[in-house]
Amino acid sequence: MRPHPPGGEAPHRAGCGCQHGRVSIDLHTHSTASDGLVEPGELMGLAAEAGLTVVALTDHDTTAGHGRAAAALPPGLTLVPGAEISCYVEVDGRSVSLHVLAYLFDATEPAFASVRAQIREHRATRARQMVRLLADAGHPVTWEQVSELAAGTVGRPHVAAAMVEAGLVPTVSAAFSREWIGASGPYWVGKWQPDVWQTLSLIRAAGGVSVFAHPYASRRGVTVGPDVIERMTAAGLTGVEVDHPDHDSDERRRLRGLAADLDLVTTGSSDFHGSSKPQGLGAESTSPATYERLVAAASGARPITGPTG
Repeated sequence: MRPHPPGGEAPHRAGCGCQHGRVSIDLHTHSTASDGLVEPGELMGLAAEAGLTVVALTDHDTTAGHGRAAAALPPGLTLVPGAEISCYVEVDGRSVSLHVLAYLFDATEPAFASVRAQIREHRATRARQMVRLLADAGHPVTWEQVSELAAGTVGRPHVAAAMVEAGLVPTVSAAFSREWIGASGPYWVGKWQPDVWQTLSLIRAAGGVSVFAHPYASRRGVTVGPDVIERMTAAGLTGVEVDHPDHDSDERRRLRGLAADLDLVTTGSSDFHGSSKPQGLGAESTSPATYERLVAAASGARPITGPTG
């Protein structure tokens, strides 16, 4: 299936979209527009069922799901348009992959839109090369199979899903090991992505605000130290994602202290993908005060509120 093309911003109402009474905010979710398993419209319904009042759609390097999510908003739910941007930073001569959550940016701003398109194009090229390596080694994985599994942008998770279907590995996470398509594995292919300094500049120039996603999640691989986050703050970073399913209690404690020192907002999010990951919507949450601070700092777009009745 072919990726849905990014569209323009959906209509919005002024203000942060906070509802009176109980507020439950999840600022990191994925749909089939990238590597999630739930369609954007269906995701909005699930968010309301989970008791959320605010949900951000942050698919990888794309805004393709925003229009469909906005059109399906149920009463009482506010959508925060966003994207999770793939980038890297050089540390002691080594490239470390990072993810930055961009919120409320102008999706039509040409420089940022162009870079997002380049990332998606290179991700698909990378996936095709991985499939070729697997096929050359005699493994029954085809590009047609991978493309069919991807309702949105094709990426490494879809190659992993095809490997599960072929019986090569028991789970998607097993495919990401060094024996298969994990870093330095025999079927691993690197990818192009902007550096974090360009990424932060692009988000800011498009009127958006930025939050460093799962920065201390050591179980995911190499992480950066406080010095890099301090430099990112000087370059325009707005916040850090502290309460995330991949952060243990010590990582959360250290991040919260660093954020206080640097005057960064701290968010909590589920990083929901559907049944491919154990955490449900609202598994972690962001405070209303933090959410309002993010909205106030953005100028590229506004939250989109569902119908009032």
